[in-house]
Amino acid sequence: MSSTPPLFTAYSLGQLTLSNRIVMAPLTRSRAAAGFIPTKLMADYYAQRASAGLIIAEASQISQQGMGYQDTPGIYSAEQVAGWRQVTEAVHQQGGVIFLQLWHVGRVSHYKLQPGGAQPVAPSAIQADAMTFVEGDFVPASEPRALERDEIPLLVNDYRLATENALAAGFDGVELHAANGYLVDQFLRDGSNHRTDEYGGSIENRSRFLLEVMSAMIEVAGNHRVGIRLSPVSPANGISNSDNQALFSYLFDQLERLAPVYLHVIEGATMSSREFDPDFDFGQLRKRYSGTYIANNGYTRDLALQLTNSDSKALVAFGRKFISNPDLVRRLMEDAPLQSLDKHTLYGGGAKGYTDYPTLSDQDVNPSR
Repeated sequence: MSSTPPLFTAYSLGQLTLSNRIVMAPLTRSRAAAGFIPTKLMADYYAQRASAGLIIAEASQISQQGMGYQDTPGIYSAEQVAGWRQVTEAVHQQGGVIFLQLWHVGRVSHYKLQPGGAQPVAPSAIQADAMTFVEGDFVPASEPRALERDEIPLLVNDYRLATENALAAGFDGVELHAANGYLVDQFLRDGSNHRTDEYGGSIENRSRFLLEVMSAMIEVAGNHRVGIRLSPVSPANGISNSDNQALFSYLFDQLERLAPVYLHVIEGATMSSREFDPDFDFGQLRKRYSGTYIANNGYTRDLALQLTNSDSKALVAFGRKFISNPDLVRRLMEDAPLQSLDKHTLYGGGAKGYTDYPTLSDQDVNPSR
């Protein structure tokens, strides 16, 4: 009798027990209500996908300044906390585990999304080669202004408060979004960070903001409830850096010291080739961190099985496959066909292309769907 592959078996993540090693990656869907408040429809969406071992809920801005796309949820007001609570309760009722990804987009924003129509903020006043979602359309990011030195501790505190709010909303933990060219990533890279103070210049200085934010989040939640997402080589949102191997080797060593509950790593270019920058050594990085590693980007069933068979502390995150396959875990277990997604309903709108994708059980009842 063959044993169950590790991908489909229980896993201990900090003080939590996951039902399997399949992770639902955070996915921006722009379905929040006025006030950037999560809705009942969002609760239904996540509850449908609660068979994932871990859900990482969509990136949520820690302040309105941190917003880069219309109708994305926040985690800085009492109303937003209440909205998220209905999401966490719905997932927990289905036996799921859910973290919230904390987000500040930095320069990847538009003045129409900013309080009072202000400029977006960034480590340095360098405009992003990126698009934002405003008034139902994708438009170029606005020119940012450089953060003043005395604003940086306030931002760190915004992450601290957002962590408190996420726990109050019932999340099992939080993930720092430090990937894809957003604010934390902008501090890391010498292409976007030209500061001359202690937050710019050397690798150690450029890593300082990330490490201060992580320390603040861990002080609130404990390292067993704090993870982090990184994209070492991805050029997403116009980000660039001169020596990614040196930067992330240093960063992984520092994160080993802080010991977050997991590192969530986008391998290759975000939503694109896993082979991007083939000279970058992800295996060398993996050896620098002794905790749980969540691998992300273009994983197939076979790749996920291979990784979890060979690495006892590896989980695998799936993104868009979870959009169109609410029962993705079952489909992977049974090696059943996967449904394709409707790209026209990815951002904004209602239930169509959001909560109406059928499961295998639905199709058994109504094969014509």
